[in-house]
Amino acid sequence: MTIRMMMTTMTPMNRLYAFLLLASISASEKVRYDGHKLYKVHVDNHDSLNALMNMQEDEDYNFWDLPRMNDSSLIVIAPKKIDEFEKIVNSNKMSATLMMDDLQRYIDEENPNVDGRATFDWTAYYRLNVIYQWMESLAQEHSKIVKIVNGGVSTLGTPIKGLKLRFNPNQNTSIFLESGIHAREWISVATTTYVANELLFNEDPAVRTLAESYIWYIFPIFNPDGYEYSHTTNRLWRKNLKRYTLRCKGVDLNRNWESHWAEIGTNSNPCAETYPGPEAFSEIESKSMSRFLKSIPEKLTAYLAFHSYSQLLLIPFGHSNERIDNYDDLMEIGKFSVKALSKRYDAAAGGSMDWVRAAIGPRITYTYELRDKGRYGFLLPANQIIPTGEETMDSLIGMFQKALDLGYGSQP
Repeated sequence: MTIRMMMTTMTPMNRLYAFLLLASISASEKVRYDGHKLYKVHVDNHDSLNALMNMQEDEDYNFWDLPRMNDSSLIVIAPKKIDEFEKIVNSNKMSATLMMDDLQRYIDEENPNVDGRATFDWTAYYRLNVIYQWMESLAQEHSKIVKIVNGGVSTLGTPIKGLKLRFNPNQNTSIFLESGIHAREWISVATTTYVANELLFNEDPAVRTLAESYIWYIFPIFNPDGYEYSHTTNRLWRKNLKRYTLRCKGVDLNRNWESHWAEIGTNSNPCAETYPGPEAFSEIESKSMSRFLKSIPEKLTAYLAFHSYSQLLLIPFGHSNERIDNYDDLMEIGKFSVKALSKRYDAAAGGSMDWVRAAIGPRITYTYELRDKGRYGFLLPANQIIPTGEETMDSLIGMFQKALDLGYGSQP
């Protein structure tokens, strides 16, 4: 494992982005979760499932997972709803386990002492401007290999910046990594920046082979407005910041793609966390990124989306149980890529992975659900960043070694 220490300073342009973004959200009062409790609730009968489905419409219940039969959901419960929740649990004979007794305490402990740090070292979760400055520093100091690419802009006009790594000028096969489409999934952002750093600086032969066999497009923060908002205003914010009603704002950008849009795993209520927008590609973030993906000049061999949590590896298609044409290959590749991760299907329509596979056609398409399995959920402590990055690199090495064995080769 190699970690490069980088001094970070703000450029005038980054100061402007930070000022405009902070000005746009400064009127929002910081959301606190004092006294909120996190429960893990297991569903094993239809009465329990229906009860949880009804609870989803109440904003005082924040579901971190969609309720499913014979599965568990993490639910954040406001203090005023605790008694009601306990009655629902008892009347429906649910199994409920208290995971966090005061959510705000865990939020405060998740990312200690990040302010004032002068180095980018994967021991903390960093703000948008710090990450963008780190990316720009890489491009300035390693200009023959690293370029800044622009995937578009956000609702508030923030650029969606990515890295393009090209070690071999004759290489013509590319891999695309994206993370941070859901604002609160900080570990996904930290992991893709960790991967970029390893691809650049780790001298291990297996890493060098992986890095130099492809062109890499890496977009750590797909949803920059939401990501910054999750730092400044509401740690559990998921969506972008587009407002469609006076009371509610935000669209789930991973439900907004034109791939079986709004068919499953979404909610038409604009206040809901899985609101897919009024139509497919209604959001400038998803629309502009789809255009960027189509504009990539090289052959796109793999598309990897990074999320949290669950420690799963998901393959297309998210909208149904239909098997993709190279399902067996993807499962075999997945077995080699997964070390601490597991794999299964998840049901949600309108996601980036499904659209990319259908519209552009990379043969290797996965969604990583990173650490953990539910102990901390979205509030994974910063001391878990490096272990998550290390196991992800192991996974990527295994993935593309097996892909080569099965004939999914790079093309110099």
